[in-house]
Amino acid sequence: MGEGVLRAVPVAGRGDRPDEPLMRDLVGAALRRARLRQGRTLKDVADRAQVSLPYLSEIERGRKEPSSEVLAAVCRALGLHLVDLVGALHSDLSTPWVTSHRSTGRGGRSGRTEALLLAA
Repeated sequence: MGEGVLRAVPVAGRGDRPDEPLMRDLVGAALRRARLRQGRTLKDVADRAQVSLPYLSEIERGRKEPSSEVLAAVCRALGLHLVDLVGALHSDLSTPWVTSHRSTGRGGRSGRTEALLLAA
């Protein structure tokens, strides 16, 4: 990896929401998109992956973070390679998205700032 590619991201203060999405949300959304594109049911994919239907549903909704073994099984059940999933996540993270955060201007007043974040 070239020098200067990775940069530290400032940590949000207590009570602040993170500026970046959670991996479990991105993974779940990508798996759901793949399943729906194939016209498959949760039951079908859960059965083929040998995971419970409620657990797969929670993964797709970003409520559970699957182990690497479960993730591999779900990918296999969908006919995907892990690189396909990672590519989908890269695409999701590479598209511009808008986030809001609090900023303090002069005089100590708090205002709302909108920022457009772009991934390089």
